[in-house]
Amino acid sequence: MWFFEIINDFVIGYPIFVSVIWIVGCIYEAIYRRKEILPLYDKEPLVSILVPAHNEHDTLWDAVESISNIHYKNFEVILIDDKSDDDTLHIMYEIQKKYADQFTVKVIPIEVNQGKANAMNQGFANSAGKYIMGIDSDSIIAKDSVSIMVRTLESNSKLGAVAGKPVVRNRTTILGRLQLLEYIGVIDIIKKAQSFLYGRVNTVSGVIVGFRREALKDVNGWDPKIITEDIDITWRLYRKNWKIKYQPSIICWILVPENVRNLIKQRRRWARGGMEVLVKNHDFLIHSDITRKALLYETIISNLWAVLTALSTISYLLNFLVDHEVQLDGDVLLILIGISFLQFGIGFWGSKERAYLDFKDLLLIPIYVVYYWMINLISCITALVSFFLDPKQDGTWRSPDRGL
Repeated sequence: MWFFEIINDFVIGYPIFVSVIWIVGCIYEAIYRRKEILPLYDKEPLVSILVPAHNEHDTLWDAVESISNIHYKNFEVILIDDKSDDDTLHIMYEIQKKYADQFTVKVIPIEVNQGKANAMNQGFANSAGKYIMGIDSDSIIAKDSVSIMVRTLESNSKLGAVAGKPVVRNRTTILGRLQLLEYIGVIDIIKKAQSFLYGRVNTVSGVIVGFRREALKDVNGWDPKIITEDIDITWRLYRKNWKIKYQPSIICWILVPENVRNLIKQRRRWARGGMEVLVKNHDFLIHSDITRKALLYETIISNLWAVLTALSTISYLLNFLVDHEVQLDGDVLLILIGISFLQFGIGFWGSKERAYLDFKDLLLIPIYVVYYWMINLISCITALVSFFLDPKQDGTWRSPDRGL
């Protein structure tokens, strides 16, 4: 029937179509960025670096050590312990003693685990900086990240936030290397394309992001009731007409899950956060400018694609079991793999100097196309089910899988 043919064409054609859009947008954004000149500052404004943590015994020392080596000099570090079960709070006080002669370190203990958003609010309330940088406690930031963040925010008084670029650093497993490919060949390229096409991004990255103090005050900080605080604050800043910019020169290296189950849990949380933002900002679907509409409709179409792809996959499997026929079009699969190589190749080329990449990583692209898309598909479907069955979830932290 024609209806099922349309669905089949959409399931197959959508990833190819959006990949082409991402590639074109990314290329033009790179051309535009070459002409960008960030202003220099006469005097370094104070930057408050917030580091929220929950059970981060293994990572906190390295994160603060990377901060101690940055080129920027006028900053304070605010360590927030969200009721850890290990010795994270004790480590924070040790860090405070060690670096007392180099820079200010404030330690904020929280008595009840209430989640990252609440921890960031507590840190912000105790900060004094003109600009606020948030990083995860497993992040290793580049030496020039704070300087570039400040110069970017100084370039436009309407900029409420600037999003940095995370790069995977634990690459000892196939799953870790697949996520490395995703961060440089999908997430980075999408944000570059969104920056060029819409002049805004769908979300800042919670692992490294810089804010203007006035913008955070304008939206009353982070919402503790939301499961993905970074997506939510992005759209609350848009609602107050603040601009947000993606700056891929702000680099941090992160740890990612190396267990499939934990990876799916992480991606399900991301997908659910996107749905929460969609529901909260449903009025933008009609009453908003074209760029915000485009980002939200893109989220709707992506979720629709996930549902239809899941149903099509079930249909393919049933057809194979009953009729022993494979309905996959080899030419279409070849086109998809070819576009993926082009997309990841562009991402690789744009990140190779600072992300310490190996050309051998590109050999995993066929595995990514076949296997890793299924991970995200499963995550999206389960997030949809979870969202409709349990629309309210708390924001407390669990000990993460950092693939150490």
